[in-house]
Amino acid sequence: MPSPGSLYRGRVSLPMYNLPEMRPLNAAFWNALRVELARRGLGDTPEALDFERRPVPAEIEADTFFTQVCGYPLQTIYRGQATILGAPVYAAEHCSGAGHAGVFIVHRDSSCRQLADLRRCRFAYNSRHSNSGMNLPRRRLADIAGGKPFLGTVTETHSQPGNIEGVARGEADASCVDCVTYAFFRRHRPQLGDLTRVIAVTPPSPSIPFVTASRTPEHVKQCLREALFAVARSEQWENARAGLMLRDIVPVDPASYQIQLAYVQEAKDLGYPELA
Repeated sequence: MPSPGSLYRGRVSLPMYNLPEMRPLNAAFWNALRVELARRGLGDTPEALDFERRPVPAEIEADTFFTQVCGYPLQTIYRGQATILGAPVYAAEHCSGAGHAGVFIVHRDSSCRQLADLRRCRFAYNSRHSNSGMNLPRRRLADIAGGKPFLGTVTETHSQPGNIEGVARGEADASCVDCVTYAFFRRHRPQLGDLTRVIAVTPPSPSIPFVTASRTPEHVKQCLREALFAVARSEQWENARAGLMLRDIVPVDPASYQIQLAYVQEAKDLGYPELA
């Protein structure tokens, strides 16, 4: 087991908000975190992020040092594999405190004006394990589906930015994406983003947390927490935060993410157990 001041290297990534245009911004954030870790005696951490890591990997590997993972699979396919370090507070529309939501989007010229207008549409979602892409829209649609299939076709694409692009290009009628993903897409790809609009918002959910592997030593977890909160609040890292629309990073009770499982049960109780 490594001790403060010794080598600690593992997998590091920020795959949730990772447009190619954002690589320098994510790298700046990781560099700030490395500096704060070194100040706490944890030096020689990995220099570069893994920009190829998928948002929904097969597992949270035991040597995962730092990453960001959707809270829904943390309770399902990744249960017991990661420890939550903190939750980000984003300066994006539909975020409240350390929370976010999914937004239903359609083409700017679509005739759809409200959620009910999506009946029998071509719907794209990123992953069956996604909270904002599948779980939250399933819960919202359960209120109007009447216990029956509501959408026309449902396609799993493995990319929320790709779904925004697909709606913009007319390849899908609608999608539901994380409101932070949507804000970054509109910022960095306005020509495509401006071809879409939001028609409805899902119930709220805790924001996507920063995590480390469960097997990470406890003193290292504490260093990571302290470094994260320092990056979130130190004047030195104002620019690193601004690039990622970060207002703060706060401690969070892991139990707060159980609301995502409550939404699963509520959708089942309404007769809508699958996004369909």
